[in-house]
Amino acid sequence: MRDRMLTADVPLGPFEGTKITVYSAKGKNARLHVRRQCGQLRTTNVTTTEVPLNADAVDRFCSGCADWGPRVRPSSGLGIFMNALGGPGLLHQLQAYAEPDEDVYWTQDEVRAAADLLYSERGDADEDDDDEEDGRWEARREAHELQEQVLSRWRHAAQSLYQVQAVIAHFPWLTDWARPHVSAKESYLEVLRAQAALFVEPAGLVVAAAAATLEKPSLPIDDPAFAVLGNSGRISAGLNALWRSWQYSAERGWEGPESRSISRYDLVRGIRSNKKGHAEALDGAARLIQSWEDEARTAAAATDVTPTVWITACLPEATEEPSRGGAPDVLDGLDRWTLGVVVTWTVTADWGRRTLTLRVPTLVADRLFAPSSGLVCEPGGSEAVATEAGPQEQPDSVRPGVFDDTPVFDRQPVTSAHLRALRNFSSAADQLYIVFSPSGGAEVLPLEVIERRLAEGWLGVIVAGASDLPESVISPWIKEVVPAPEAGDDGPSGHDHVRQVGQFGADLGLVAGAREVVRRTYHERDKEHNLRLLAMARGVSDLRSLDTGRSGMLPLAVWEGLLAPAPLDLSPFRPPSADRRRSGSSLPLSVLGQAQIYATNADPKFEGKGHSPLCRHTRDRGLAASDDLLTVADLLARDDWDWCSKCGGYAVRRLTDTQLSYYRAAHRLHDIAGQLADERAHRVPVDPDALLKQLEELADWEPGGHEGCDWDGSWRWREVFRDLRRQAGRKRGHTAS
Repeated sequence: MRDRMLTADVPLGPFEGTKITVYSAKGKNARLHVRRQCGQLRTTNVTTTEVPLNADAVDRFCSGCADWGPRVRPSSGLGIFMNALGGPGLLHQLQAYAEPDEDVYWTQDEVRAAADLLYSERGDADEDDDDEEDGRWEARREAHELQEQVLSRWRHAAQSLYQVQAVIAHFPWLTDWARPHVSAKESYLEVLRAQAALFVEPAGLVVAAAAATLEKPSLPIDDPAFAVLGNSGRISAGLNALWRSWQYSAERGWEGPESRSISRYDLVRGIRSNKKGHAEALDGAARLIQSWEDEARTAAAATDVTPTVWITACLPEATEEPSRGGAPDVLDGLDRWTLGVVVTWTVTADWGRRTLTLRVPTLVADRLFAPSSGLVCEPGGSEAVATEAGPQEQPDSVRPGVFDDTPVFDRQPVTSAHLRALRNFSSAADQLYIVFSPSGGAEVLPLEVIERRLAEGWLGVIVAGASDLPESVISPWIKEVVPAPEAGDDGPSGHDHVRQVGQFGADLGLVAGAREVVRRTYHERDKEHNLRLLAMARGVSDLRSLDTGRSGMLPLAVWEGLLAPAPLDLSPFRPPSADRRRSGSSLPLSVLGQAQIYATNADPKFEGKGHSPLCRHTRDRGLAASDDLLTVADLLARDDWDWCSKCGGYAVRRLTDTQLSYYRAAHRLHDIAGQLADERAHRVPVDPDALLKQLEELADWEPGGHEGCDWDGSWRWREVFRDLRRQAGRKRGHTAS
């Protein structure tokens, strides 16, 4: 098996027989290529065919295409499987760290000699000896370098074995095939562990555990040796800091006291070395540190240092996702002391399950059981036995029907393990997914929300991600949106002048939202994906449900496609007033009444102004679960809102075509009413015939889906319409006379 190459002997499990598209030259035995642009496909007469994925097809892959396998959607089950195998995945890891590297190699005797040298040097605290002449300094440096190399290689080998076993756990049909390779890696890892353990002093680990249990001693604040520090307050602060520094260093390593003696210099930091009392303070600090070292060794000596306590330890999950995909570092986050314990006293390990069986001294066990421990520990050895089951019997294995475009009727429930595989082995995890469950029906949920629900026992299936949306529907829509209009094509926003009938309020609509996504997406490769996310999110009833507590979950461009930053002009819906600027026409809100309004703070009594979720004054731009949701009806019901003067205080969910049509019609009617009611002498006379023509254009307006029947507010709309028509008719008669 060549490094990272998919070969015919690799079991394909339930994915065997899946139809894949391949390219080849003419000829029965021609090599198959998974990419049309493959450099080894040197012909212009290319044949495109569909073949079943099996050993025969894999055996015909060219060497370049065999490195990654067939090209399929990376978020599909087969795509996840191929990504887990290829590149730096399973096929590479099975051969990595299985034997000593010829480029990085050391003998057992070299390791033992370096460890013995470091042990002997730990008792030598004389830092003033000039030993460069006899080569001891150079020998120590080389010994330290070898120590770090051995520990680093052990960590990398453990990480590699963890990745291998984690992949096999998701794809269990690989178990028997991979067993010889896994056994070789386990044997080599044990060799590295034993070599690394030579550099770790077990007695030092016990002393460190004892140091962690020490209570803060009484500090000699009145000792004249520390007078150079200043008054009693400064001396107290300095000695307390010295104690904390020493204990922090002592409990996190295994080296001897000489590695911590340097802490004494922290006490006199900022004081000139030639100042009177400087040397006395250093000597006093050294005496204090030595007394604490003696106390820790005494506490350690009072306990049995024989490893007798069995512990099952679970390595912590990584808190951050890897930046370039793949599995996170299995030992990440463990301090040096914990790593020393793992190296020294591990008896057995199941790296795939992140579970270790340790046998440690009592004092070390007490510290491992403490809440501050870097490991989650339980008493007793691990008795977990892997169950023998086929891939179809293991619900956590990735197989067709979980992520694939299989019929929805055949979909399999998604599990937390499936989503971990998606995150670890696919770089194409979508932010949003359409899911179905008996409890919630069809929903659009962020990936993190699905994970939280699964942890609470949720049962559901993934119907589609953003990348799964039908190309036949998405492509025509994207082609309409992506060619952004020339600057000025949209005219003014529509809030400046109502006569721009064709474009008035356009910036509030769905079309403008899609174009805003394109405009705000700076990389061409992301435009289609963001538009797909926008299409999915538009069906969510409450946009706050898309917040997962993680900043940047949805791209800001998508939020700007969902929300319109421009405040609404609600003048047509306000009651008449003596103030001409605030006077309204009392038109009904109708279909606008339930349009959603989002604000960071909608309570005038709560400290702080309300901001739009898109306002630059907010910390994380985009909606948060804690934001407030109002409706346009709520907005019109009161006038004591405390809004930000820069952003208007809120963002409106982009209006549907029906809502936008009514918004425009209401403003046109309100504008006509204003012209008819304006009796100022310097006003240019209105043209009654033109107004009547405009009224006739509005006469038949009805919201979509309500044609030929009454709709909410229809009576008031018609009443205002008839009144304006009478006024225009009287003006025409008056003008004619």
